[in-house]
Formats: sequence, structure tokens, C-alpha cells
Amino acid sequence: MCRSIKTLRPPAIPEKATEEEIRAAALQYVRKVSGFRAPAAHNQEVFEEAVEAVARATADLLGGLQVRGVPAAG
Repeated sequence: MCRSIKTLRPPAIPEKATEEEIRAAALQYVRKVSGFRAPAAHNQEVFEEAVEAVARATADLLGGLQVRGVPAAG
């Protein structure tokens, strides 16, 4: 597990995660899985596509979670 990826759902954070927080977590995940902190030019496009895909999936996940004891966002 990437230790620098933090939990992005309440009650770990008081409010809805921001796009910036979601993208930062996605970037850390892709860096960990790929083994590259900064990919070479020939891998840059696929690296960025992966970050965006993980960020979208993360936003979908967080938007669909129901956390007991936390009021639903409205």
C-alpha cells in the first residue's frame, strides 16, 4: 500500500474530497504500480491516462459510498 495515499472519505476527512486530493492519490497509486516517479517521454501519455482513469474511478467510488454515521451529502 502506498503510505502517502490518505483516506479520502469521512470521517477521515471532514468534507468531500477535492479533485486535487483525488488526483494526488491517483498519481501516487500510478507511481507505485508503474515504479516510475516521473515517466520517460515515451511513457508520459499512457502514465497520464492512467492517472486520469484512476482519478475518475476514485471519484466514482467516493461518490457512491455510504458511510454509517455520516450524513449524506446533499
